[in-house]
Amino acid sequence: MGALPKRKISKSRRDRRRAHDSIKTFHLVRCSSCGEMKRSHHMCLECGSYKGRQVLPVVED
Repeated sequence: MGALPKRKISKSRRDRRRAHDSIKTFHLVRCSSCGEMKRSHHMCLECGSYKGRQVLPVVED
């Protein structure tokens, strides 16, 4: 025999437990090289620069 709950967990108790499970939004800043919005402390996905240095070559489409 497995362990079974003695009482039903109410919706409010269940939802309070899940309050921290929501997806958080990213903090966005403007890239100093190209001006596009990017995540802070991450390289820019548009121009490939990070902290003023070019870390990825720019691919023209």
